Amino acid sequence: MPKIIDIDVRDIRFPTSRSLDGSDAMNADPNYSAAYVILKTDTAGIEGHGLTFTIGRGNELCVAAINALRPLVIGFTIDSKVDMGAFWKHVTSDSQLRWIGPEKGVIHLATAAVVNAAWDLYAKVENKPLWQLLVDMSPEQIIACVPFTYITDALTPDEALGILRRNEPTKSERQRLLLESGYPAYTTSAGWLGYSDDKVRTLVRERLAEGWTHFKMKVGRNLDDDVRRAQLIREEIGWERKLMMDANQVWEVSDAIRFMKELSAFKPHWIEEPTSPDDVIGHARIAREIAPVGVATGEHCQNRVMFKQLLQANAISFCQIDSCRLGGVNEVLAVLLMAAKFGVSVCPHAGGVGLCEYVQHLSIFDYIAVSASLENRVVEYVDHLHEHFLHPVVMRADRYLAPRAPGYSIEMKPEALKRFEFPNGEAWSSNGSGAK
Repeated sequence: MPKIIDIDVRDIRFPTSRSLDGSDAMNADPNYSAAYVILKTDTAGIEGHGLTFTIGRGNELCVAAINALRPLVIGFTIDSKVDMGAFWKHVTSDSQLRWIGPEKGVIHLATAAVVNAAWDLYAKVENKPLWQLLVDMSPEQIIACVPFTYITDALTPDEALGILRRNEPTKSERQRLLLESGYPAYTTSAGWLGYSDDKVRTLVRERLAEGWTHFKMKVGRNLDDDVRRAQLIREEIGWERKLMMDANQVWEVSDAIRFMKELSAFKPHWIEEPTSPDDVIGHARIAREIAPVGVATGEHCQNRVMFKQLLQANAISFCQIDSCRLGGVNEVLAVLLMAAKFGVSVCPHAGGVGLCEYVQHLSIFDYIAVSASLENRVVEYVDHLHEHFLHPVVMRADRYLAPRAPGYSIEMKPEALKRFEFPNGEAWSSNGSGAK
């Protein structure tokens, strides 16, 4: 019965700003970063790993917030009888820490890192990949993990239980199909805003040769540039493949409508984050006025309550959960179940270090146990930094193959942690130009 006896927290940053990987209209020069957690236990060889994603400066705040959660985690036992719902409530209910949340901001990002590390530990104790651990749980066990506080006006525990029970008899068939074929993905790697037209064209052609059918481009800084780049990508991918667009919150509501009416000529499947992630009414207005182009959002949706309102307002056609913005696996389960009730496709955000490794598990579970559908469902894929993980994602053409190693696939190689720790790791101390 592994008991958590210590937490190691590291500030890990990758100098992606040097090549403008990850650049968009809001974030011109990101350094993909992680506040990285290792839950140490009293059992030799058993640790839980987790991270929360940032893009550079401010990562140290997440590290500090994780350390603030330390007293709530030390001494907790993770075994086959663990109550992960009680663990989540314990971590999120401290009467003093709640004042600097509650359930949002830096403290919630820190919660995600700790909670995800605990689930990684749990899956390793059970010797299963996380998706398999979740799939093998009974509907009642899943419901016990879900935080229903503040969302019962949209989804009751009985309704959620009904969704899971309805799909229970056919889970094994979907699991078989998933293991054979993988989970569909789309690529963002060809469309970063800082890339030249020539680089975009080259990368699109490379992805086409690999078999990709869904492509996403960044928009929002300049309409003429957006039109030119959309035309370029359509020339390469044709009209039978899907093109998605992502404004990364940069527009006012009226600007989003105006821009997208122009860009609708290129038949975008969705516009992602067209305005402030907190503006539910704005998203709903945009959705009405740019239809049939869909609206997608979620990577900055700070908790299940915001998702509840977006779904209730018919403000999104695509629900983009983020494994770190929400408070870990427990809160993600709540959003998956709400999306299933409202009939909205879940297409997770994964544009960041470790996020692909994380969300593959969540989407696989969603397909097998919750939505029971692959219609209009794709997971984001970016081809950056996977080499630093012990068990990186495995792709076959444009499909995620189901992870087989026990855990949440988020454990980084020790040499990567050492090299990219900020500010004294070799990647930073030997070349100060990356320290943005």
